Amino acid sequence: MQRLIAICFALIFVSCISTKAVLIDPSAHVRPKVEPNAIRIIMDEAELDDLEYIKVAMIESTGNSGWTNQTKMIESMRKKAGELGANAILMPDITEPGSGAKIAGAIFGTGAERKGNVIAIFIVGPKED
Repeated sequence: MQRLIAICFALIFVSCISTKAVLIDPSAHVRPKVEPNAIRIIMDEAELDDLEYIKVAMIESTGNSGWTNQTKMIESMRKKAGELGANAILMPDITEPGSGAKIAGAIFGTGAERKGNVIAIFIVGPKED
């Protein structure tokens, strides 16, 4: 029974996504939180050409490739951006581990890491001419 509990705990531990942020804008803590589903995903920086915005933070997520997927990674980054008062994330970049890393992870039982990063931004509104 103890072994089963230990295995369950290990699975929960390795399935977690770790998301960290480095603030770019120190005033980020004064903005209200934004719900993750309200965080806009900007895929092309050109979409920001007509918008006034502030870069809030660099956000990085990591998770075991066997227990996570890109959707979960983006959800985690949106959640962190919202906690910081950002209302959008710029160009999600998620890298998958290579085949060699996946095989080594399976052999050694360590898994292979999936990594993602974004820039959290606060869109103020349209640029005024």
